[in-house]
Amino acid sequence: MPETDGAPRRDDRSQPRRSDRQRAANGAAGDRGASGRDAPLFGALDLGTNNCRLLIARPARDGFRVVDSFSRIVRLGEGLTRTGRLDGAAMDRAYEALVLCGERIVKRGVDSSRLMAVATQACRQAENGEAFIERVRVGTGLKLRIIDPVEEARLAVRGVLNLFDHSVEAVLVVDVGGGSTELNWLSKRGDSFVLEGWMSAPVGVVTLAERHPEPAGGGLDDWYEAMVADMSAAIAEAPVSPALRELFVSGRAHMVGTSGAITSLAGIHLGLSRYQRNLVDGLWMTRADCEAAADKLKRLGAAGRAGEPCIGPDRADLVLAGAAIMEAVQRAWPSERVRVADRGLREGLLLQQMRDARKPSRNRRRGRS
Repeated sequence: MPETDGAPRRDDRSQPRRSDRQRAANGAAGDRGASGRDAPLFGALDLGTNNCRLLIARPARDGFRVVDSFSRIVRLGEGLTRTGRLDGAAMDRAYEALVLCGERIVKRGVDSSRLMAVATQACRQAENGEAFIERVRVGTGLKLRIIDPVEEARLAVRGVLNLFDHSVEAVLVVDVGGGSTELNWLSKRGDSFVLEGWMSAPVGVVTLAERHPEPAGGGLDDWYEAMVADMSAAIAEAPVSPALRELFVSGRAHMVGTSGAITSLAGIHLGLSRYQRNLVDGLWMTRADCEAAADKLKRLGAAGRAGEPCIGPDRADLVLAGAAIMEAVQRAWPSERVRVADRGLREGLLLQQMRDARKPSRNRRRGRS
């Protein structure tokens, strides 16, 4: 998606189904709690390898209502695979975006106790990742926490639970980042989905694009297939029972894609003249739809992709890497249906906080006893 800088419409919501919230990844995801205009605001800040994103929301009866949002492409992980360190210019870009996030947080009056700010693969991998986190703390007051792949995967699943089709027996959630891709396999037990296994592949859109620079002069099929093969090798050893794959082969499972990789394909598939979240989030695409969108992106060339309103110049050199990652996953885990999620880690962070805020304190529990 191209950079966005502003609040969405006031009716943008996350609406987790109650049965989904009962058990996923690590347990219950929360019950109904206080909501309304007087409910406190919560914030979720996600500093990734490619993007810096902020979401501010207040609890609602059906999840939460978004009050403000911010997203900027910063490419924090640019050159990281080559040097093992965060580049100076990349850190400056990320720092500037974080300053803007801090200003929004203060303007909205989000209390620090209700803000979760996390950093992912780039800061995990870089030798100077911790030093950059400290620079941000001193300069902006934002206390970013570097989360491990396990927590990142769990939060991403929590953010997309309400997009699961309850008529299937298994779901694969694919979260394509800039520096890594998280895969989570869940199976149906009763009226809930439980985690069967997960993996974090050290391949994202930035790392893959840097490994495979786009050739000049067209003829992109071999180049694209090389990226697919690279990702296929990274996910060859799935940490789940082979029997689970049969559910996908037989059409009793589906995928959920969460990231700019799949939302960009959705925008191309729909032929949107501008990106519209309400049309993309929750969209069902077939595997053939995804392949056709990728083929169109190859035909457009770099300049044509930059001119697409659902991609833009900042993502023109990354979008086919994202398509190749999705293609590799679909080949490994055949699924005719893919659900598009314009949501994920930030939404998971918000739901986690709101659930924790509803938990009674130890003293209150003792009093009831």
